[in-house]
Amino acid sequence: MEHPKAQNDERIILGIDPGTNVLGYGLLGIRGKEVRMIAMGVIDLRHVADIYLKLGRIYERIVGIIDSFLPDELAIEAPFLGKNIQTTLKIGRAQGVVITAAICRQIPICEYSPSEIKLAITGRGGAAKEQVAHIMQHTLRISDSQMLPYLDATDALAAAYCHFLRTAPAGRGGTVADILPHKRSAGGKKAASWADFVNQNKGRIHGEK
Repeated sequence: MEHPKAQNDERIILGIDPGTNVLGYGLLGIRGKEVRMIAMGVIDLRHVADIYLKLGRIYERIVGIIDSFLPDELAIEAPFLGKNIQTTLKIGRAQGVVITAAICRQIPICEYSPSEIKLAITGRGGAAKEQVAHIMQHTLRISDSQMLPYLDATDALAAAYCHFLRTAPAGRGGTVADILPHKRSAGGKKAASWADFVNQNKGRIHGEK
């Protein structure tokens, strides 16, 4: 099988949505302003009881993903500081293991808060995960058959896409709307931004949390 980088002169961004039960990952290939999804998936550790065994599995799988796809950069979502401190600590452990794997493979790392990623993708820092998944599917032209029943995977793609927007010369500091400003609503009316697109297509977007 030909290596992903052998086909095009591009950079590859690995996005990670950390977790000790389900960890999402997504890889984007960037060539100029063109962005394509290379792969996405999850590391499902719900069947593993021991937390340290979970962390070891995460490290092994992330190193395997890095060695398979040779990403140039890692974009990882920071733990959300919610009411459940134990959950935050577990996510922080998973994040630390992923960062360690990237450091061992000399991959540059960028960290983004959940609200920063949602703001970059949807224009709203408090957007629902379902909305992020919907926009990622349409932005990256992911077929329904390729979509996974885990929002962790599309969250990981969103982290990678947020990094692309923050580092692309023409999109630094922008949102998805800056890259794809000509989305059309279900009725064919041009939407000026993703916020307008969402307002014009409420029946196609899940409710926010």
